[in-house]
Amino acid sequence: MKFRNARAQDAPLLAQLNQQLIRDEGHANAATVSELTERMRQWLATNYSGIIFEDERGVIAYALYQDEPTQVYLRQFFVARDRRRAGLGRQAMTILFTQIWPKDKRLTVSVLFHNEPAVAFWKAVGYREYSMTLEIQAKTNRIV
Repeated sequence: MKFRNARAQDAPLLAQLNQQLIRDEGHANAATVSELTERMRQWLATNYSGIIFEDERGVIAYALYQDEPTQVYLRQFFVARDRRRAGLGRQAMTILFTQIWPKDKRLTVSVLFHNEPAVAFWKAVGYREYSMTLEIQAKTNRIV
C-alpha cells in the first residue's frame, strides 16, 4: 500500500468517496458531489490535511484530518466499498498512527451511534468511547 498527501486536484475524487461515506454511514447530509467538491477544496486549502491510500488496483481509502495543538481530529475515513473486509482499513490506520500523526497527541474520531460496523472498526484499532452527543431533530415532537 502506498500513500500520498491529497492535493486540491484530488477534491472531485474525494468528494465522490465522501458521498459514498455519507450514504454508507446513514448520515443526513444531502449535499451533491459538486457541493462536496467545493467543501473539500476549502478544507484542503485551510484547516484539513488529506491522505489517499492506493495500490496497483487504485484507491483503497482516504483520511481527512485536522492536526490541532493538542489532538488530531479524524473527520473522515473511508475504505472503498470493493476493498473492505481485507484488512486494508486497519493497514491504512496503522500508517496514520506510525508514520503520519504525532505520537504525543490525543486522537479523536466521531462516529454515528447507529453505525455499528464503524463503531466496531474504531474500537478494533484502539479508539474508546469518550462522550456521546444526543439530538432532537428539527420539526419533531418534543416533550417539554
